[in-house]
Amino acid sequence: MRALVMTGPSHGPDLTEVGDIPVPEPGEGEVSVDVSHAGVNFIDVMARRGDPGYVTAWPFVPGKEVAGTVRRVGPGVSGLVPGQRVAAFTPSGGLAEVAVAPAALAVPLPDDVPSRLAAAAPLMLTSALLLLTDAARLGAGENVLVHSASGGVGSAVARLAPALGGGRLVGTVGRPDKVEAARSAGYDTVIVRGEGAEAAIRDAVPGGVDVVLDPLGVELLELDLEVASPGGRIVLFGNAGGGEVPPLPPHPRLMRGNVGIVGFSVSALTATAPHRVARGLRRVLDLIAEGRLDVPVTEVGSLDGVPDVHQLLAGGRGAGKYVVRV
Repeated sequence: MRALVMTGPSHGPDLTEVGDIPVPEPGEGEVSVDVSHAGVNFIDVMARRGDPGYVTAWPFVPGKEVAGTVRRVGPGVSGLVPGQRVAAFTPSGGLAEVAVAPAALAVPLPDDVPSRLAAAAPLMLTSALLLLTDAARLGAGENVLVHSASGGVGSAVARLAPALGGGRLVGTVGRPDKVEAARSAGYDTVIVRGEGAEAAIRDAVPGGVDVVLDPLGVELLELDLEVASPGGRIVLFGNAGGGEVPPLPPHPRLMRGNVGIVGFSVSALTATAPHRVARGLRRVLDLIAEGRLDVPVTEVGSLDGVPDVHQLLAGGRGAGKYVVRV
């Protein structure tokens, strides 16, 4: 079968190729999926450059989310049958014609949900939902600040927060040419990060920010702490820049501001509490089926086009969510 294969760590596409590899077979508690569409994510770039914890061994097939039909079911699996349409979270290997997923993280697709949109649901949309609900405990009318607002998760948050009863949405972007994409996603205010960002955020939400969603490690944590309202929650859910993460602020700083810092990793949650991830995925798919959630995606025509998308994401030039037709 065809799959996207990374043969070693690199900051470019030189060690990424589409090749033929054996078709994987499901083990205990797993299903294999004939992949119709797969999500393309920044986490693939983190794996490609060799960030710790993302690659088990080289060569490596990336890919964390797929939509397609069940091919085979492994021992001990019930409730899923061959030919059934599903969206699934794959530990890796999703950017291939056949992928293997834990059965607990493969959710049947409602008839009205197209595969191209379903492929964005397991990692991106479910992450956005769980960030707002489980991690941030978003309350009715609370405002939300999102860094990297024009990216996939940022775009998903902009669509989900209103559906969950959230209030004003403020987004930051790294470059002026990303402002329009964030505005189109649904942000009320979009700010280019840099000098003057703190003042601009305060102007947008004079009472302080209730929820901050930050995928940039601790690069902007001082800013997050300054703009958070009393009782505000800062959710750190990535380390886009890579490298070592400095220590978090001492607890007197948090107590003084009545601010909480929460860590979130949907990948870790799939291992420790897969039922919560599956529940979130089902809720996202139901919102799509009910017409309450519509997230635009950019469809890549084949696996051969994925390395170029990875370069866009690596250079901060991607916009919104990408899926590939496999």
